[in-house]
Amino acid sequence: MFCKNSENFEKCSIPKTQKSSISILSPKEEKDFLVRKIKIEAGGSMPKHTNKIQHQQFVLDGEAKVIIGDKEFHAKKGDFLYIPSSIAHYYEACYGKDYEFLCMITTKEDYIEFL
Repeated sequence: MFCKNSENFEKCSIPKTQKSSISILSPKEEKDFLVRKIKIEAGGSMPKHTNKIQHQQFVLDGEAKVIIGDKEFHAKKGDFLYIPSSIAHYYEACYGKDYEFLCMITTKEDYIEFL
């Protein structure tokens, strides 16, 4: 059993990003999937990159420009995004608000390539 408020998790900076942090919410013993809480502060960004594994994301708060492949989205609170494996994606909190979302991934080995 596990219940802990997401504000009580350690926040770590994300390499090669601007004004961004990540918290791993899943218990360390989790074998199947991980839930991560990511925050990009207003004016911050995460560079274009690919992942070996797919992502499922739910926007908790704020707004951001999110580019997935060749499509641009104005993602906002309540939106769900799906990012297939090996598809380039990019985030920019360019609407004057912080952007916060849950990112769910499998525990399979991942490889990130910055483009």
